[in-house]
Amino acid sequence: MRRLGQASPHRVGSMRLSTVILPIHRWSEGQKIWRRAEDLGFHAAYTYDHLSWRSFRDEPWFGAVPTLTAAATATERLRLGTLVTSPNFRHPVTLAKEIVSLDDVSGGRLTLGIGAGGTGFDATAMGQEPWSPKERADRFGEFLPLLDELLREDATTREGTYYSAVEARNIPGCVQRPRVPFYVAATGPRGLRLAAEHGQGWVTYGDPKGPADVPVAQAPAVIAAQIAKLTAACEARGRDAAELEKVLLQGSTAEQPLASLDAFVDWAGTYRELGITELVIHWPVPGSIFENDLAVFEKIATEGLAQLG
Repeated sequence: MRRLGQASPHRVGSMRLSTVILPIHRWSEGQKIWRRAEDLGFHAAYTYDHLSWRSFRDEPWFGAVPTLTAAATATERLRLGTLVTSPNFRHPVTLAKEIVSLDDVSGGRLTLGIGAGGTGFDATAMGQEPWSPKERADRFGEFLPLLDELLREDATTREGTYYSAVEARNIPGCVQRPRVPFYVAATGPRGLRLAAEHGQGWVTYGDPKGPADVPVAQAPAVIAAQIAKLTAACEARGRDAAELEKVLLQGSTAEQPLASLDAFVDWAGTYRELGITELVIHWPVPGSIFENDLAVFEKIATEGLAQLG
């Protein structure tokens, strides 16, 4: 049983390589990919927690929690997680129950990536109007602390403007104590404060205002500035920013680190110098924005970090 703050199994200061496997495959095929991710030695395999997503909206898309549950039974060592869950269509009380269950099924291999959500399909699928940036931040500011409490305590009662719990039970609690690790996706001041207060890791994908439009040469400076703000938020909380894993999700910038092994090594080296401790690359999806050569991808998985020295 692992406690928050322990170095293993994800050690601060040592760069790790993980992957995102989109929940687009019927399980007869999907299980082969998750097992292959473990065989390739990835630290973790995450999936998107959406009801549908961008160009995949009218194509197969399965639920994150059932997919991760199935992946937990198909693997033994691979860490699993969401990247990321949000309040767009979830409530802390029901989500906590699913997290406790999934952490149990996985034997304590779950990491919860979590963020404030956005304005995509999830934002209106349940009939609500899209929330303004302020309301998303307000809701996340209630959602995350309540979820934290629900996962730490056997019983929780809390009344909020958006989210409440009344004698909500979560027994026996998480396998990982006092709860599963939170990787908080944040770039704004309020989100970074939440990461500093509740996170065991922090997630970024680049410039949230338009990451694909940032020139390649400027992309590392964007991440460096975000890390500086995260560090300041941690200092304001009296916390050492080195305690947090710093996770970079590939695929939202003009950078092309999966084009070749050399391209990956250059990319990974740049971000290791900035302080990123975990890189997450997308499993190739033919005919999509994540189309890449699978042989090159697997070579990166097995040889990429070793070449950093």
